[in-house]
Amino acid sequence: MSPASADSDTIRAPLPDLAAWTARLHAAETPVLAETAEALEVLRRNADDVDANGIGETIAADPLMTLKVLAYASEHRSARAVTGSETVIAALVMLGISPFFAAFGPQPTVEARLADRPDALLGLRKVLARAHRGANFALAFAVHRCDPHAAVIHAATLLHEFAEMLLWCHAPELSLQIAEAQRRNPSLRSHAIQLRVLNVTVADLQRSLMQSWQLPSLLSQVADEAHRETTAVRTVELAARLARHTATGWDNPALGDDIADVARLLNVSTTAALQLVRTI
Repeated sequence: MSPASADSDTIRAPLPDLAAWTARLHAAETPVLAETAEALEVLRRNADDVDANGIGETIAADPLMTLKVLAYASEHRSARAVTGSETVIAALVMLGISPFFAAFGPQPTVEARLADRPDALLGLRKVLARAHRGANFALAFAVHRCDPHAAVIHAATLLHEFAEMLLWCHAPELSLQIAEAQRRNPSLRSHAIQLRVLNVTVADLQRSLMQSWQLPSLLSQVADEAHRETTAVRTVELAARLARHTATGWDNPALGDDIADVARLLNVSTTAALQLVRTI
């Protein structure tokens, strides 16, 4: 993606409503991390010698590329399939290696898109780091519980805040406005700031994009109050919350409640839960 084309695709003013935001982001070409784009080109040159696991490991390290693959797989799944692929590897198995490379050519990168917006690139990197942190927590919790769906839980947590990632990519100035408003007045509710700057909340936008892209069921369940008490959803939500509260250290006042919830989830003492969380 050239700087000119990236610049022309940037959203600089708030769109009028949720439908407009959903349509715009659904149609936009999502950039990925430069290291992912480079690794995929290496794999492309050796396509005859790679399998779904090898490609999946590369993609799963990048929430943005993970989102693209799962969305594409959901939109192109067989009419006979009842549900979409829940993990990248499952999506690659469904698509096939050659069709995957045919569908995904050389990828645009976030580094190129945000080359002249270093503050926005930093903001995106913080969300990506938090996503990886949360996914690591979730995977560890799922493994501790011997959950057979650990890989699905890991993927769902990695994408827990994908709408915010997309906003940093496609509407960097608006995302910076939100971040600055929160920095100036931490007591302001995030939803109120988002409505003022974007005309929508990020949570509503994420739910709408999930439906538009027909994303995996666990992601949809996380956003649905009716499923909040299921173990998988509790694991995703708790891991994501813990990642946010420990992003800058271990002195967040909400951490005590988080550790108590971890202890209940894993059926261990709070001391054991804290020790486990600190070692992840």
